[in-house]
Amino acid sequence: MLVFRTRTADAGSAAFWAFLVAYSVSSFGTFLNLIALSLFTLEVTGGPVGLGAVMAVRVGSGLLSGVLAGKLAARFDRRRLMVCADLAQATAMIVLGIAGRAAGLGGLMVAAAVLGVGNTVFSVSLRTSVPAMVGQEHRVRANGRLVAGRSLGTVLGYASAPVVVLAGGFEAAFLVNAASFLVSAAVLWILPLRTNVSGQDEGSVPSTGPRSPALAGLPLAVLALVLIRGSDAFGSASHNVALPIHAGTEWPGAPYAFMSWFWTAWAIGSIAVQWVVRRMDRGGGVRLDERVFAAGTVLMSVAFVVAFTGLPVPVLVAVLFVAGLADGLTEVAYLSRLQAAPEAERARLFGLSATAETAGFAAGMATCGLVLEVASPPVVVAAYHCLPVLVAGIVLLRIRGRQVSKKGS
Repeated sequence: MLVFRTRTADAGSAAFWAFLVAYSVSSFGTFLNLIALSLFTLEVTGGPVGLGAVMAVRVGSGLLSGVLAGKLAARFDRRRLMVCADLAQATAMIVLGIAGRAAGLGGLMVAAAVLGVGNTVFSVSLRTSVPAMVGQEHRVRANGRLVAGRSLGTVLGYASAPVVVLAGGFEAAFLVNAASFLVSAAVLWILPLRTNVSGQDEGSVPSTGPRSPALAGLPLAVLALVLIRGSDAFGSASHNVALPIHAGTEWPGAPYAFMSWFWTAWAIGSIAVQWVVRRMDRGGGVRLDERVFAAGTVLMSVAFVVAFTGLPVPVLVAVLFVAGLADGLTEVAYLSRLQAAPEAERARLFGLSATAETAGFAAGMATCGLVLEVASPPVVVAAYHCLPVLVAGIVLLRIRGRQVSKKGS
């Protein structure tokens, strides 16, 4: 296969745009698969116990592979890691698409494990690679476009899942997902994009903090951001689990239509982030720093809580647009801040981040269903989003305290 010499592009180069399209296609396939695989598992196993087992394997494998993915991304060529992750996931989907129901619960659990590990390795490798791909000075804009592309793929994947399954069955959905992974792998292999930097790069984060083996040498300020991110994932699990129940209450005759409105409005806000980031990047006024990340997390949580209060559709759409905008802005700020770390440290941070995010989401998913048995969706969503608001609020107060002390000295 033809492979071009690698080089650093910028966020507006043809090579980066080609990768962005491929990444969006891969995201589309992934979120199409989330719906199709869940429904297929219910059909094969005949109940929620089997579905719970498969989802536990998928989430658990992603959780356990987070730190390992960081080590791999620090030691090996990240382009090859991402290509291998795509090919492994494509193979799992092709086997599942051909085998169909004959795969059984065992085959589903193997596929779920491959998807969990593959997604984590790809995500950690990509996030670590962005400064090498486009240069440190262009990473913020590149992150904005990647977030927008994934959000678009997310909504299209969710929306098309019923259509694809009805038209061609679950096997067709799995093969479409496999094709999306193959597109991503092929584009990554061919494009002249750097993913690794030899020697020391210009990223710099002070190395002070805990002494435990997993966290040794990592700065406390950055670890605080990872903690916010994990708590945010915990809160986000609540509105993901509660939404189908809430949709059935709000629009009993068309709950799926309500969910489509919900996620489409959120996605539009998330996609709009790239324009906000571009204006901020050009203006040089407001920096996407820790304060923006923490404040954006609070705004996003409040917006999701308000979205479950039975609002009229126009107001709901506006609130969800704000939630999507805050969601996208916090992700861009978070990724850009961690990418400012030195090359060797960056991969560890993103591996740790993947573990924290998956652990938070898994804890939220595991407990939220039980809480929904005794409380309504609005109450559950509000309670769960209290954690990220509390953690982000504490971090904001500490940042404010440091600024005051610096001015006083």
